[in-house]
Amino acid sequence: MSFADVLKKSFLEGFVASNITTTDICVTMLIAACVGLYIYFVYRLMSQKTFYSKSFNISLVALTMLTAAIILAIQSSVVISLGMVGALSIVRFRTAIKNPMDLVYLFWAISAGIVCGTGLFELVLIVSLFVTIAVVVLEFLPAVKEPKLLVINAKDPDAEDAIMEVVGNYVKKYKVKSRNLTSDNMDLLLLVSIKEKDAEMVKEIKKLEQVNTVALMSHDGEVGI
Repeated sequence: MSFADVLKKSFLEGFVASNITTTDICVTMLIAACVGLYIYFVYRLMSQKTFYSKSFNISLVALTMLTAAIILAIQSSVVISLGMVGALSIVRFRTAIKNPMDLVYLFWAISAGIVCGTGLFELVLIVSLFVTIAVVVLEFLPAVKEPKLLVINAKDPDAEDAIMEVVGNYVKKYKVKSRNLTSDNMDLLLLVSIKEKDAEMVKEIKKLEQVNTVALMSHDGEVGI
C-alpha cells in the first residue's frame, strides 16, 4: 500500500462518525447546564441593576449548552464540522452591548461550552472558580474618586475669579471643560474632584452676588483630571 493510499484511507475514515454515546451527550449537556446556571447566578449578583438584563442572562445558559452541543457535533464527524463552519460563518450578532462586562460573561459562557464539549470538565470548573474570584475581588476593590460636574450660571462675565477662588478652597484639582460668555451672562462647566463638603461648596458659590444658579452632578466617565 502506497503513501497516497494510506493518506486517502485515513482521510475517508475521518468522514465516519465517531462513537458518541447517549450517556456522553447527557453528561456533557448536564454539566454545561450546571456551569451555565453558575454563570447565570454570578452575573445576577455582580451586575449593576441599571445594566442588568434578564433575557441576556438566560441567553448565557442557553449559549453554554448550545456551544457544548456544537463541539460534540464537530467531534463526531468531519463532514458535520465543515458544515458547522459554513453555517456559523453567516451568523451576525448586531445586539449592542451596554456594559463592557457583558462581553466577559458572553465569552465565559462560550468558552465554558467549548471546554465542556471537549470533555474537560475539571478544567471548566477550575477556570470558572478563578474567573469568579477575579471578578469579585476586582469589583470590591476601592475605586478612584469619581469626578463631578459643576455647572454655574453667572450674570457677570467677570465673576470667574471669585468662583474659582471658592472652588479652590474645597478641591485640589479642577478643570474647566466649557466656558460660554455673552455680554451679560456666563456659563461655566467644571470637572471637580470632591468627596466631602460638596453641599457647602455649592452653597458658598450660590452666595456670590454674580451667580444665578449652581448645579453639581455625578460624572461616571473615565476622564481624569
